[in-house]
Amino acid sequence: MTAQELRLCGLLLREHFGEVVAKVGTHLLRSGAQNLRTIIHETGISLDLVKKSLCVLVQHGACVFSSGRKGPGSPTEYQTTCDRILRILRYPRYIYTAKTLYGDTGELIIEELLQRGDMTMSSTVKTVADRLTQNMEEGRSMEYNEVSSTFSNLVETHFLQRCPPMGGKNDSATPAAPANPTPGASAAPVRTELPTAESFPDCYKVPHVTLIGRGKRQLSTEDGEDQRNAKKAKMDTETHGDEGIYWQVNFERFHLYFRDQAIISAVANKLDQTSSEIVRTMLRMSEVTTSPTATCTKPLSANEIFRSLPSSYNIPRPILDQYLTLLVDDPMEFVGKAGESGGGMYVVNLHRALANLARATLESVVQERFGSRSARIFRLLLRKRHLEQKQVEDFAMVPAKEAKDMLYTLLSENLVQLQEIPKTPDYAPSRTFYLYTVNQLPTARMLLQNCYKTVANLIERRLFESKESKRLLEKSQRIEAILASLQASGAEPEQLTEVEEMITAPEKQQLEALRLHINKLDSAENQVDETIFLLESYVKSTTTG
Repeated sequence: MTAQELRLCGLLLREHFGEVVAKVGTHLLRSGAQNLRTIIHETGISLDLVKKSLCVLVQHGACVFSSGRKGPGSPTEYQTTCDRILRILRYPRYIYTAKTLYGDTGELIIEELLQRGDMTMSSTVKTVADRLTQNMEEGRSMEYNEVSSTFSNLVETHFLQRCPPMGGKNDSATPAAPANPTPGASAAPVRTELPTAESFPDCYKVPHVTLIGRGKRQLSTEDGEDQRNAKKAKMDTETHGDEGIYWQVNFERFHLYFRDQAIISAVANKLDQTSSEIVRTMLRMSEVTTSPTATCTKPLSANEIFRSLPSSYNIPRPILDQYLTLLVDDPMEFVGKAGESGGGMYVVNLHRALANLARATLESVVQERFGSRSARIFRLLLRKRHLEQKQVEDFAMVPAKEAKDMLYTLLSENLVQLQEIPKTPDYAPSRTFYLYTVNQLPTARMLLQNCYKTVANLIERRLFESKESKRLLEKSQRIEAILASLQASGAEPEQLTEVEEMITAPEKQQLEALRLHINKLDSAENQVDETIFLLESYVKSTTTG
């Protein structure tokens, strides 16, 4: 784990869970697996706060715990995982994807599970139904059955999965505490090393939940608050048949969806919409049969692809064959041919597609930072692998002085490497070939670290802007709350106008400028995260493939 990853993880933990959790989480990232006594001693945080922080991290899957390394009876050790913390950056994208695929109900289900870490199905359905009912017109409400149906659809498509079974109690409120609360005491761990969700057979099995009714509106009066508190104990004791079965978001499934969408979008930009629809159909057909780490999809015959195309695309069979031939012959090699049976067997080259997308990203970065001529030299080195300076000048058709300056600039930024090949063992400069080359994988790793640094800078800038205008933001929130309560109680328009005038015109302008600036920073974070996802996927596919 690099310094940039550690810094970004610390910022994400602090923003979402507070200073104490961030301090405990970053300490574990730096130090590796540690027991409770050591964490308390080295962080200087009280026992109670450390336990609560570990509970939060375990609840959100950012921390795992296991038996001590000294054998049975040794203190339980805790360890945080950097990858899981960095996924917090992608939360808006997960929620937006759920909204696109499953509407407002799917959006709220994913949002609730991301906020809570894990929940039972009945609890999620109730919470989401209440939130949807709150935003509906008076007299309308959301039925539990509708939310349950969407929840089941998310499980069927593997966007949700059961949490791995624990070695002790099923109570997720206190999974991180050892059996003996004494710091560093020798005790049997409640749970062993966290297994993967797919390692047990009921991972995607939806339990039979007896949940009948509709969502309820929140009562705004004090009496209503008292009524809710009085009924809370009764509601908590209700059983629905899914007690102890907790659900979490399956991030890997979302990542496969993002990868497929990136490939489809690249095909649409390179060729046309029909070609992208053919690739989309191939990816959809092989979703279940293809392993997440596979280099390519399972072979599909042209006949199967033709039958599975959407009815809105009225493509004759000869035209489909032409499109498939065009995709196979394309230099990007998104689609490959695996045989001739069934009218031709075709596959989507997943790893090659990711490599080409990463390559296009690197070329784009070079062009934006150093200009089109440097990008031309960079593309030339990617294609030709090894070239001398004179060959670069000739092939790129760039004057010698400019080519030399550009090569040295790219070399100083570690985007280009210089390889020495001596004719004799003494490495004399006059008898040595100096070849320029681009190593795509190390360059992608370097750019990935730059992206982590960029996101951390964006988050720090956004937090600084918010802190500088804290007083004005608090005043705006108070006035909005007053307006909402007045509107709910049916206040006169004059009263509403009087409250609105509590914010002066210059303050309104300052607020508008601040919101615009923060929106730009948020948008930039999401755009950089798309680049991070592409580069991470490429690095992972290359190292595992």
